[in-house]
Amino acid sequence: MGCYECCVKCLGGIPYASLFATLLCFTGVALFCGCGHQALTETERLIETYFSRNLQDYTSLAYIIVYFQYIIYGTASFFFLYCIILLAEGFYTTSAVKETFGNFRSTLCGRCLSTTFIAVTYLLAVIWLLVFACAALPVYIFYNMSSTCQTITILSETSSGLNQLCVDARQYGVLPWNATPGKVCGMTLVAVCKTKEFDMTFDLYIAAFAGAGATLVALIHFLMTLSANWAYSKDSWKVRLYNSIRVKETQELEEILKSSRNGTTSSNEIEKA
Repeated sequence: MGCYECCVKCLGGIPYASLFATLLCFTGVALFCGCGHQALTETERLIETYFSRNLQDYTSLAYIIVYFQYIIYGTASFFFLYCIILLAEGFYTTSAVKETFGNFRSTLCGRCLSTTFIAVTYLLAVIWLLVFACAALPVYIFYNMSSTCQTITILSETSSGLNQLCVDARQYGVLPWNATPGKVCGMTLVAVCKTKEFDMTFDLYIAAFAGAGATLVALIHFLMTLSANWAYSKDSWKVRLYNSIRVKETQELEEILKSSRNGTTSSNEIEKA
């Protein structure tokens, strides 16, 4: 076997669908965890600077942000290991189906393991769908805040009473209702929207939302790939079982025919004698 044939054989054993899903999942999780972690830190800074003057008002929020950041650490580690395991399972299943690297066989244990991966990935996809929906909430809040700032800027030269246009962090559940001031209004709100911290936090939340979406697509892609590999493994097992039964029946038939021929030959010899 030449070098070219060897390369083609090796490339034929690569699970491209699982590899694509793994890269997409790594990218999505990195975006979601990295940008989400920094966005939470910047959000705490904005709340502390503009929406609350009392430390007691956002103490609970600060603890929640710290807990979420630890959850992000765990999420990144878990998805890194899980994607590596799914990629390895894709390599094994592809080799077992195509029989590229020798005499791999799809065993009952292997099919049960694939079924377990399908169930776990489905559960993760459902959970991540909720994470994806929750990731849209801060994007919605910051978009409303940016839209209010644009409205105030447009109406600043022609209208009065701009101080009635406000963004109240308490109505989103970010701060308790007794927090002071809890809201930012008028031109002060416009000044907040023009700060670098606001723009960066908004962009980070958008990137985290996009990363959550990419991770969800990767999990769905993994689910389709695992289901297809499981079906191929099951079919290949049935085909091998059928072939083994057919070979055994052929051997038995040949033995019967051979015995019949031997019996006929013996009868002829006896008659001649």
